[in-house]
Amino acid sequence: MEAELSVWHLIANAGVLVQLVMLLLVAASVMSWALIFQRLQVFRKAKRAQLAFEERFWSGMDLGQLYKEVSSDPTPYSGMEAVFRSGFKEFSRLRQQSRDADAVMEGAQRAMRVAFSREQERLETHLPFLATVGSTSPYVGLFGTVWGIMNSFRGLAQVQQATLATVAPGISEALIATAMGLFAAIPAVIAYNRFAAMSDALLKNYETFAEEFSSILHRRVHNNDQAAG
Repeated sequence: MEAELSVWHLIANAGVLVQLVMLLLVAASVMSWALIFQRLQVFRKAKRAQLAFEERFWSGMDLGQLYKEVSSDPTPYSGMEAVFRSGFKEFSRLRQQSRDADAVMEGAQRAMRVAFSREQERLETHLPFLATVGSTSPYVGLFGTVWGIMNSFRGLAQVQQATLATVAPGISEALIATAMGLFAAIPAVIAYNRFAAMSDALLKNYETFAEEFSSILHRRVHNNDQAAG
């Protein structure tokens, strides 16, 4: 009896539809864990890159020199650096073409917003998949359970004497689908919530930096105009 109720035996003898449900949940779980480890590395590198760039930016280094250094050797996963590069590049380009300070600032801020949107998309990549796995896996597993129990009772109707030993294997194999659904969903939900919070924190830092950088550029362009006047 114990051999018959072993997990592997129950999975192997489950119905075709229940086995397909289990296979789908296993695939979703494997993909979720792969994305969890991949996203974890991305967020760790993004955080380290942000701290390193902030230290360089606020060290008093000339912005033109800093731009040359980060353009020649860009740091991977550094969203704040990408915002700086985009803003300073557009600022420098427009300053050579126009004396309108407002137009220069508007162009630089627009370039930083575009870079910010790209970094937001980069950080939030694959998070919708984790959210989907976390929200749907329990229901997929429940569907497999319901289907398996239906088959068990259908088979029970064909026997003359119903005992617990008769229905236990069918119900057990059906409940495995629910357990697998929860196994796939719980890590995905936890990871999604954690990564969403980390993404929000990084993006708020990028946004704050863009505002501070805009203030620096605003002072520079107006001071230059006053000196020229």
